[in-house]
Amino acid sequence: MTRYILGIDEGTTGARAFIINEECEVVGLAAAELTQIYPRAGWIEHDPMEILNVQLEVIRAALRQAKLQPSDLSAAGLTNQRETGIVWEKDTGRPIYNAVVWASRQTVGVVEDWVNAGLGEKIEERTGLIPDAYYTASKIRFILDQVPGAQERAENGELLAGTVDTWLIWNLTGRKSFVTDYSNASRTMMFNFEKLEWDEELLAGYNIPKRMLAEIVPSDAVVGDLSATFGAAVPIASNMGDQQAGLFGQAAFSPGQNKMTYGTAGVLNINCGTSPQRIPGLTPSMAWGVQGKATYEIEGVLFAMGKTMQWLRDDMKLIHAAPDSEWYAGQVPSTQGVYLIPAFTGLSAPTWDPYARAAIIGISNATTRLHIIRAAVESMVYQTRDVVDAALQGSNGSISIPELRVDGGAVKNNFLCQLQADILGVPVVRPVISEATVFGTMLLAGLSTGIYSSLDEVASKWQEDRRFEPSMSRDQAESMYAGWQQARELTKGWAQKVSTD
Repeated sequence: MTRYILGIDEGTTGARAFIINEECEVVGLAAAELTQIYPRAGWIEHDPMEILNVQLEVIRAALRQAKLQPSDLSAAGLTNQRETGIVWEKDTGRPIYNAVVWASRQTVGVVEDWVNAGLGEKIEERTGLIPDAYYTASKIRFILDQVPGAQERAENGELLAGTVDTWLIWNLTGRKSFVTDYSNASRTMMFNFEKLEWDEELLAGYNIPKRMLAEIVPSDAVVGDLSATFGAAVPIASNMGDQQAGLFGQAAFSPGQNKMTYGTAGVLNINCGTSPQRIPGLTPSMAWGVQGKATYEIEGVLFAMGKTMQWLRDDMKLIHAAPDSEWYAGQVPSTQGVYLIPAFTGLSAPTWDPYARAAIIGISNATTRLHIIRAAVESMVYQTRDVVDAALQGSNGSISIPELRVDGGAVKNNFLCQLQADILGVPVVRPVISEATVFGTMLLAGLSTGIYSSLDEVASKWQEDRRFEPSMSRDQAESMYAGWQQARELTKGWAQKVSTD
């Protein structure tokens, strides 16, 4: 009998559901967009109930497309946008405030207060993370501060808090399972990544009651089933943050193996094995907990990748759809010295400046929309080199990147992949299955439930689609990248220099 695996993929701009058979063939797929809420410049929120309802809708749609019933599923795996914070009522399940999205900068002041109070070094030491509004802790603190009486209710055990995986699993299991996994917990700025538990001293400094937070379990734990929502006891047998799931889906199971995801954000992940590694500008985190072993990673996060294409499409009306960017970019031989720095909510890895703002630099009277579009595509390439260089230079030779495995929707863009190989000077490898994130959690769910027997069998599911070899001269590549570095420096601290009120 054919066995089927459901992949639940809750992202920043939309929710998706995949159904594959054990041969990794997609038999059902559905997707829907999420409403982006922008209360103020730099603030980004979601409606948690919409997140849940849209995710349920796409699961049902994927089942219909596959012509399957929930009872036909053998396992389910979940992956999600990370760092986003949600607080809700334990008794009613009602969120007390919108979800504060990972990329939102509305909690910069919260983190500055913590650093000024002397928590900065302790945060880095205990969590491995650079104190920043990016992470979940400040978002929970912000919500508790915004809603009258919320702090007292939290201390009394009336409120629950967590990342999107915790919110979805709690609801999908009929409010029975209140859990998160190592990978998601390690991105909250509350998790002691060496002891593998919530750090009570940091929580006290944040004034966040521990009783609000979920139980932390390995990524391959069976955390409940879908009987409450779909009437079938389908085990939820995998839970990973989206970037760690992408690393797993790229079969990067050995130290040094890597992947670069071009999603709403861009993220470089490098497997570090069973010991954490610290590199300036990058963040050590948990890759996963699988088969009784905790695996670490080093990570470089870039806030605006697909987000930049969305901005070109929705706000600037320069393209009709994100895939159009490849054609437009190819219509001009260069940007004529134009650089687009997409620091819409600040610069992330490896420079970390929450006050930087986006800019288009180098415009002349010969600049056209084609040059702007090409500059936007090139910005993804340059940002990737930023974090690759940081990993290579900061590791003192312990990390090498002989090739870069890539995934995400943007890697269908051959222009992007070729330019990435040229600017890095190493091959860029695109897999047959470019949706490595959701496939990673589905493959782990299959491993957890015995559909796959070993990590070696899981690795055998990865296949190369195309390898892009560097073809540009190093002089030209270095000149183009040097221009990017100069342009990027000009955006730093802009929000402090110019009032946006």
